[in-house]
Amino acid sequence: MHKWLLSFRARMAGLLAWVPRPVRRLLLWTVVAVPAALLVFTLALVPFTPGISDIRKAKSELPAQLMSADGKLLAEYRWANREWVELNQISPNVIDALIATEDHRFYKHFGLDWRRTASSVVLTLRGDPQGGSTITQQLARNLFPEEIGRSRTLTRKLKEAITALKIEASYSKDEILETYLNTVPFLYNAYGIEMAARTYFDKSADKLNVLESATLIGMLKGTAYYNPVLNPERAQARRNTVLSQMVKRGKLDAKQFETLQKRPLRINFERQTEVMGPAPHFAIQLRKQLIDWADSKGYSLYSDGLVIRTTIDSRLQAYANQAVARQGRQLQGVADTAWSQRNGWGPKNELVQTLVRESAEYRAAVDKGDTPDDALKALLDDTAFMAKLRAEKTRVQAGFLAQDPVTGHVLAWVGSRDFAQDPFDHVQAARRQPGSTFKPFVYGAAFANGATPEDTLMDTAVEIPLGGGRVWRPTDGGPPSDQPMTLADGLAFSKNTITAQVMQQVGPARVAEVARALGVRQSKLEEVPSLALGTSPVTLKEMISAYSSIVNLGRYVEPVLITSIEDRNGKVLETFAKPVPEEVFQPRAAQTLRNTMRGAVDRGTATAIRTRYGIQADVAGKTGTTQDNTDGWFILMHTRVVAGAWAGFNDGRITLRSDYWGQGARSALPMVGEFMQQAIRNKVIDGNDRFVDEFDTSPPPPPDSSLSTMRDWIRGLFRTDPQQAPVPGMPPRPAGAGGLPPVTTDPPGSVSPPVPAEERVGGE
Repeated sequence: MHKWLLSFRARMAGLLAWVPRPVRRLLLWTVVAVPAALLVFTLALVPFTPGISDIRKAKSELPAQLMSADGKLLAEYRWANREWVELNQISPNVIDALIATEDHRFYKHFGLDWRRTASSVVLTLRGDPQGGSTITQQLARNLFPEEIGRSRTLTRKLKEAITALKIEASYSKDEILETYLNTVPFLYNAYGIEMAARTYFDKSADKLNVLESATLIGMLKGTAYYNPVLNPERAQARRNTVLSQMVKRGKLDAKQFETLQKRPLRINFERQTEVMGPAPHFAIQLRKQLIDWADSKGYSLYSDGLVIRTTIDSRLQAYANQAVARQGRQLQGVADTAWSQRNGWGPKNELVQTLVRESAEYRAAVDKGDTPDDALKALLDDTAFMAKLRAEKTRVQAGFLAQDPVTGHVLAWVGSRDFAQDPFDHVQAARRQPGSTFKPFVYGAAFANGATPEDTLMDTAVEIPLGGGRVWRPTDGGPPSDQPMTLADGLAFSKNTITAQVMQQVGPARVAEVARALGVRQSKLEEVPSLALGTSPVTLKEMISAYSSIVNLGRYVEPVLITSIEDRNGKVLETFAKPVPEEVFQPRAAQTLRNTMRGAVDRGTATAIRTRYGIQADVAGKTGTTQDNTDGWFILMHTRVVAGAWAGFNDGRITLRSDYWGQGARSALPMVGEFMQQAIRNKVIDGNDRFVDEFDTSPPPPPDSSLSTMRDWIRGLFRTDPQQAPVPGMPPRPAGAGGLPPVTTDPPGSVSPPVPAEERVGGE
């Protein structure tokens, strides 16, 4: 070697002797300066690459876990749709194919393969660009795409090389392979080898054979270009290239290769949806709040292994999911019959024509130059399109929520029948007319003004002037009985005529005020007479909060979703304070209202709770149905749980087209009934708990002048201004006195929304 160096120096000296001295000096400076400058530049890039701590953190990346109150996993917050598997849970065929194709000296280098890098440079200069990155360098790009980038520049390659060296210093070789195979993307929102195996072959990663492994590893050169679903011929050719590399590196027998390369590409493709656990809408609802919290505290929701303790009870969540799924299937059968081609879904139906005109396919056809009539006719004749449109529009939806009225803890949250099919949240985001479930706020306002459940009104036709010659005439399912009826029965049987008269006395403004105070705090309430029958859209979450305030005797408790957040080691990072009950309504009036609402369950529109579901616990509630049976509601109150459900369609123009199934007592009540039945039967909820009266509710002694009271009542029946007619037991109060304000008329020009129809059960 020494002689060779001396000979080399002599030859170089001879060559340089012919070079002018200034040029020789420049060449020498270049030989020294360029590597030195490159070294300085490389060292300057080190601070701009991920640190060792970042790399170690990435290696142990853990998604945040959302836990139920009883310690069950509800969801994980991940960067991507990925399920991490250990190296021993991955087929050896995958590892052999990967190393043979991407980096056959993987176990011999320290992150950089100089021979491969030099070879790639030579081939690139010849016009055949080749990648020279090792598996470790590729992992550096996968873990830190923003810090390193993917542009073909010297800076990027140097940052990649520096990071690769740091990874080799932090990871073992097996850890590098495991991390790489769990982070590489495979299209279709599938990240990592496990999700790829499920997506393309419907099996787990440990079950992949040689052909399947070669197909997936072959995709790494270009996931879209070698996509076996869209480009099967390219994918098969690339698969065979991988197999040949396995033969070359001694990982596959040549005879096997001859047989395997002739086999066709067999794909069992199924796009994988992200699993969000048993309470997906709840998890999504919390995500933004948790991201904001984590950012403010210097944590990552997706990688720091946070543990979020929630108020959800996994048992109650399971009962709610089952109840919604079962009733959803039942109602879907009704909808499928109601909207079959024979019964209503056809080209002559005006609503169907409107739905077609609103479709993206119709707009696309018109944009291409078709006339509106031609586009409409073509789509109406398209059997596949019409079937798809019908399935989308007539898909029954539902929402369910259960909450502890005392603590405010949300116990169960079901936002739709199927999160994957319809992620829209019908608990928090959907605003629908509540129908008769809004009536308790009317009666609550009356009780706060001195009325009692025993007060009576005539079940007779009602006309309420709205101004401008308009008159509102609320009706029930049948003609009025023209008989006296107590307020208790009016609420139990959900009589519109009785409720409208009570609304006359207390006024729409006061009813809206009561509803807002109790919990309907985000939705706008139109202060018009028909508000009494639930014409202003609200959310299920608001209604559950308001009913919880009734159980809580007029004390509002903000709904609680999270109790604490811990780090990955169990250290509590933050405990969320319990909400302070806010007294928003007269406790005695709330108690009277709560007790009166037992009537709907005991003898009114919700008796199925007793007769069908056998629930004998001390409960109260209210059903609700809106115009044309568009929305069905039911909310049930228990001492420690308020549970409510809504059923309907995303498009309010679609209904079940059934006066029987469209009622809240038959569409929404079964979800709550089954939920409570299971919860009590399995002793998750104590069926022996009873409401406690904090105030004396014994009726006051009769007035001395019963004849005078009767005379006033009769006189009121014949007053010309029904807006001023007094309600028995509800004496008008002077301005400035306690209780309710004087009755006021609607402002000029006010518009009353359509009056919702009510259930036809028990006279409702």
